Amino acid sequence: MKRSAGENQIEITAFAAADQAGVIDVILPIQQEEFGVPITAADQPDLGAIEAFYQSGRGGFWVAKIDGRVVGTIALKDIGGGEAALRKMFVAAPYRGPAFATAKKLLDTLLTEAAKRGIRRIFLGTTDKFVAAHRFYEKNGFVEIARGDLPASFPLMAVDSKFYRTELAVGEAAGRPGEA
Repeated sequence: MKRSAGENQIEITAFAAADQAGVIDVILPIQQEEFGVPITAADQPDLGAIEAFYQSGRGGFWVAKIDGRVVGTIALKDIGGGEAALRKMFVAAPYRGPAFATAKKLLDTLLTEAAKRGIRRIFLGTTDKFVAAHRFYEKNGFVEIARGDLPASFPLMAVDSKFYRTELAVGEAAGRPGEA
């Protein structure tokens, strides 16, 4: 799925193998330098196997690009039973905020695709350091839940300390071709 972002020229596309280096170039500096999270690419084997890890079952992985360069990422991990985990939502600093609305475009793409794929509930985990992300998720319909309220199939990350859930409306309207 490819969507144009109008005047800002942000495009949201499904991940392709050619995006691999760009994905890592966006995610690692945000984790390590911006937020001081001691994590490497080797600590995240999913980043080396995006197609197998995320683009299977009802899952997906999308990238935000400007002029062909990856500036943002978002992933949907199918965890079974009509549930999924939102993972790897990162936007490079220059492309954050209302001027580009990159995060909103990524999230809207994920939510639309998840509903079309029959996902009813999406969970996510994040670190307490990502305060702006907490506000963003809450503004977009996610509610904070206790760790104990996560499904057993949720892929916990060691750095996650705050958890959220949202419910999707699936069914006839969500699955009609041409609706986004």
